[in-house]
Order: sequence, then C-alpha cells, then structure tokens
Amino acid sequence: MAMVKRELRRRLVDLASLRAVSTSSMGTLPKQVKIVEVGPRDGLQNEKNIVPTAVKIKLIDMLSEAGLPVIEATSFVSPKWVPQMADHTEVLKGIQKFPGINYPVLTPNFKGFEAAIAAGAKEVAIFGAASELFTRKNINCSIEESFQRFDVILKAARAAGIAVRGYVSCVLGCPYEGKISPAKVVEMGVSVVDSSVAGLGGCPYAQGASGNLATEDLIYMLAGLGIHTGVNLQKLLEAGDFICQALNRKSSSKVAQATCKL
Repeated sequence: MAMVKRELRRRLVDLASLRAVSTSSMGTLPKQVKIVEVGPRDGLQNEKNIVPTAVKIKLIDMLSEAGLPVIEATSFVSPKWVPQMADHTEVLKGIQKFPGINYPVLTPNFKGFEAAIAAGAKEVAIFGAASELFTRKNINCSIEESFQRFDVILKAARAAGIAVRGYVSCVLGCPYEGKISPAKVVEMGVSVVDSSVAGLGGCPYAQGASGNLATEDLIYMLAGLGIHTGVNLQKLLEAGDFICQALNRKSSSKVAQATCKL
C-alpha cells in the first residue's frame, strides 16, 4: 500500500508539472482551445496487428461521447502502404455522427480524396511538412510538388463544398533533418492542438519518432490553466482504457496512469 501511495505521489507531481506556467505568459493564453483527436487514425495506423473495424468504431463513438469537437476518423490511403487503414470506408460509414462534431479523414492524394467523398466524408485533411526530407520519405515528393498535389484536392473540395484542414508536420524539428529553421514556419497564436487518446501513435515511416501527446494530459493541463475545451475528462479516460485493453498495452497518458493507481 505504501508503494502504491509513493507511486501515486510521483505521478501527481508529474501532472502538477504539466500545469506549471510562468505568470508573465498567462496573459497571452487563449480562453478556449480546440482539440483535434487523431487517435483513431494516427494513433492506430502503425499498429502491427490489424485492429478490428468494430473496435475502431466503438473508440470513435466513445471519443464523441467525451465531447471532442474534431475526431480524425481514418485515412484514405492505399492498403499497400498502410494496411491498418484498409477498412476506411466501413469505419466512416459505421460511426455515429454526433451533432456539432466533425469527422475529417486524411487524404494524401486525389485518388484518396475521391474515395473519401464516395464514402460520405464531409471534411478532409491534407498533410504537408516543413521538412524536405520528411516530405520525400512520407509522401514521396518534394514540398513544392506536395503543394501541387494539394491544389488539385483543394479545387475539387471547393467545388464539392467539402471542408479542408491542412497539417504542417515537423514544425519543431524533423527525425531526418534535425532542426527546422524558424524562417520556414511561423506558428503565432495557435489555438488548435492535435493529440491522441492514451498517447497512441506516431509516424510509421520516421524511425525513432517520439509519438503523440496524450489527449488526457492535454485536457488536464488546459483545465488547470483555466482554458475551456468542452471535453469530459472522465469519459475520455474511459475511451483510453477501452483502446488500451483492446491493444493489450498500458496508456502513455500520465493522467491515466495516476488515476488507475487510485
């Protein structure tokens, strides 16, 4: 029992550090932050064992019940490159569509965009990077060429009335190139943050990539700073526990680790 208490205290100290912020920076913080949950897509895409479609659907429904405003549901990529996302159409059609929640899907090329629209997608995401080498490794083209690919999708999306979200990866550094020049990326007043339930995922092509920020930890930190997210932490923890049990692994979330010791 004493060991459990010591472990809990250690976990809570870790959590307290998430809330630490200097007084001088408090005035610059936003009143509200929108969280984009990428667990069902980026969190699962690198899993070696295929996750059953029903598990993916239940995870997304649980995340919806937690009140996350944006949940990236799946990715319309070639099963040859990402076998885990081969059931993209079944997942998108099988989830409950909660009012006020967006369910974008990743579409790295025009073929994926067409398939996503045919499956009923109302919003798509395109994926760029500030790193030339990462772009070549990830989508097999240069940064300039990626803009040309995106332009085709953007024009088609505009014509179809489909919303498009743009990612910029490697803004703080690249696992291939290392440091990224600040001149390449200007990130000021950002109030939309991506995270993954239980800290699942990371890029399958970037060896040594550190993975994703756990949504539970992000919610806890923002709540401590008085920043509104509209997310129910308890229901989010339940979603994290569900997917970790399905994957037979422990959560990477410090909040989840602390609460499971209580």
